Amino acid sequence: MMRFMPPDNANPAVFVAHGLTKVYRMGEVEVHALRGIDLTLYRGELVVLLGPSGSGKSTLLNILGGLDAPTGGEVRYLDHMLTGATETELTRFRREHVGFVFQFYNLIPSLTARENVAAVTEIAAAPMRPEDALALVGLGNRLDHFPAQLSGGEQQRVAIARAVAKNPAVLLCDEPTGALDSATGVVVLEVLEKVNRELGTLTVLITHNAGIADMADRVIRLSDGRIADIHANAAKKAAHELSW
Repeated sequence: MMRFMPPDNANPAVFVAHGLTKVYRMGEVEVHALRGIDLTLYRGELVVLLGPSGSGKSTLLNILGGLDAPTGGEVRYLDHMLTGATETELTRFRREHVGFVFQFYNLIPSLTARENVAAVTEIAAAPMRPEDALALVGLGNRLDHFPAQLSGGEQQRVAIARAVAKNPAVLLCDEPTGALDSATGVVVLEVLEKVNRELGTLTVLITHNAGIADMADRVIRLSDGRIADIHANAAKKAAHELSW
């Protein structure tokens, strides 16, 4: 397996994982979702996790985000050990440090775009103004629109604004373009690219779409619960250059 060594002036490690395993028990059957993952992710990176369904991408992302716990191994966030943390500690970690973006937008239909974002900023420690977060994703003129008045791509951009409005150190995205056509998906990827560049947020993006990997600093390919390959893109493509 190819090992990526960061340059001498690399940003510090945000996540360090050693020997991560995850076994789900379904009746008499054991499903091995992760089979010994060693991985380091650095501040400011844009990383794509690539692989087919069932390769372990979402399980790994959920463990990094404190939504799930490994069966074995350990994962550290900065100087905090996530492995063995209490549910209260993990809730605080998710609230203060991690933004999540999923394939489906999970917006509250009865709230405007501004109010959907404010639902997060009201409980964050050092949030952006909702208006500023929505301007960042190009929706400064749609503040008072309800989700039903927005296109799918616009709803996903509201979801991204909601995720970044609490100024997280980490943005974890699980198939953020999976429900969108190519042209709309590229617009959403441009937003994620902008957030990564302007805010320096470690951004980890799951996809089964190999075309999206060209915009990453590093591409981590998973297969059957293991890391099959890690490679750095010598020359990243801009999101607007992508198509699939």
